[in-house]
Amino acid sequence: MLKNIVKGIILILVLSSFLSLKVISKETSNWESNISPILSEDWTISKAEHLLGRAGFGGTPEEILFIYKLGPKKAVEYIVYYENISTSHMPDFNESDIHDPGLVNFPPSRPATTKLAKENGEALGIKVKKSGNRKMQPIVNKFFFWLRASKLETQRVSYWWANRMLNSPRPLEEKMTLFWHNHFANNESKIRDYRKLLLQNKTFRLHATGNFKSLLVATAKDPAMLYFLDAGQNVKGAPNENFAREIMELFTLGVGNYEEKDIREAARAFTGWDTNDLEFIVNKDKHDSNKKTILGHTGNFTGEEVIDILLSHDAAAKFIVKKIYKEFVNEYIDIDIINQYAEILKSNNYELKPLLKAIFLSKDFYSQRNMGSHIKSPVELVISTYKKLGLNNTPGIPDFNQSTAAMGQTLFWPPTVAGWAGGRSWITPALLMERGNFARSFLYPDIDFIGEDFHAPDPKIIVMHNAIKKGADITSATKSSNGGESMMMAESNMMSDRDEDFNTRYASYRGWQMAVSKVKPIPRFAAEINFTKIVIESGAHSTDDAVDYLINRFLTVNIDNDKRKMLIRFLEENLGTSNIKNAESYLEDSLRLVVHLIMSQPEYQLG
Repeated sequence: MLKNIVKGIILILVLSSFLSLKVISKETSNWESNISPILSEDWTISKAEHLLGRAGFGGTPEEILFIYKLGPKKAVEYIVYYENISTSHMPDFNESDIHDPGLVNFPPSRPATTKLAKENGEALGIKVKKSGNRKMQPIVNKFFFWLRASKLETQRVSYWWANRMLNSPRPLEEKMTLFWHNHFANNESKIRDYRKLLLQNKTFRLHATGNFKSLLVATAKDPAMLYFLDAGQNVKGAPNENFAREIMELFTLGVGNYEEKDIREAARAFTGWDTNDLEFIVNKDKHDSNKKTILGHTGNFTGEEVIDILLSHDAAAKFIVKKIYKEFVNEYIDIDIINQYAEILKSNNYELKPLLKAIFLSKDFYSQRNMGSHIKSPVELVISTYKKLGLNNTPGIPDFNQSTAAMGQTLFWPPTVAGWAGGRSWITPALLMERGNFARSFLYPDIDFIGEDFHAPDPKIIVMHNAIKKGADITSATKSSNGGESMMMAESNMMSDRDEDFNTRYASYRGWQMAVSKVKPIPRFAAEINFTKIVIESGAHSTDDAVDYLINRFLTVNIDNDKRKMLIRFLEENLGTSNIKNAESYLEDSLRLVVHLIMSQPEYQLG
């Protein structure tokens, strides 16, 4: 009954269209497009909250108050120039020890693996059996083991990173790491090696607010990027244009600022660039050392020199600034302010800190148009929620990866090389409801919390597993999707087996088993939140006080007074009183319902 009431109220409140929210005010302000710094007398708690939410993932009331007391200039410097703030207490990723030398230079496919085994008598560090049935079965098992194990381990890396985003005393470092992850988007589905993705994540963090050219060179030589954009196929005489195209289109210049011939010529400069496991190498015999002409420059250019040419182009600084502005200020831009910020970036030789400081201090950043205009990505939504709640660890209930995936984003699995579109693409009626479901899932954890980590990747594997447990041989267990038929076949084939090099279905099943047994599990615990304690300690005495406190704590964009009154009325009816102290002994569930309603609002998606 109570759940139906809550659902009804959510639907009533959400019916006020998300698009009707004042993401951009029609009113003009002399602060808009004004990059001069904000003055101390204009500094407020709400502006400190805005800074911490955009340059990080928000914070508790105590953290916001700390930033406010610093004043605007010191607050921005504290956030941007964070190198002296220690992160030594933050643990490195705790690997599961699933990789071995046999997996170095992992083949691109199962057929490539078995072909290698046939030609060399071994693959993945395992020799082909000299006699007997399924001579290559252990090799194919290991191939599928690594596919599954790397995926599981990458999901663990996501949790490790989520905890860094939640706990780091250097929030901008993690926010920029997330920004670069989307700018230089790579996908585990192709890379299939958590080690490469973890290394790339550390590269982004190392250069997060440093020099963009240094970041670009490091990323161009990054094993994940090289593998993802097929660097191994880019050789003299047959250049592969993937990386050259993306570095111009997506990383530095943008469409319209180069020609196809520039891509072809730049691809020649990057020939020979490759990776040997986690090491960048240049195969000199595969590098094209002849003259190239790129954007009007002619010479025997190396890859590094191509990057210099790209960054000397007027479009480069504007392109980078535009992406940063859209992410940290507003997706709607004024070309004049972009040009001003681009001049700051270029005049500082692509050092990012002066640009970021200028943005976060500017009146434009705190203008009416830009405060409360950013639609949070799923990752931002989840981490900022946990930050506002004062949590110290990312709960395993609900599953972090499943929660963000349901809302349209999974770390290390961007949908395309262009990354996530962001902005209004995060908001559809279905995705908005998923955001409400996320709030419900950690406020009311139940059986739905179980992560996909150790579930069989294919329902057929469950059938196979059950058949093998009942005594079926490999052939019969993998031939039919019906467990009963498998058992009938098993009775006639128990002592025999079909002659073959390997059984792919069984390898998928066995690889899953091996991965599950070796990858460390994600800790599964629910968030410990005492809303009664939070509200009582806030000094609230009435239902009005309680609702106002929760609205101020969790919302950046205020809801209208009608919604506020509805929430107060809902809480009062559930408690049977307007006196918080009188209802203290049974207050918790009603407060959770109110928090769920607040977090289900369109306004909660904005920061």
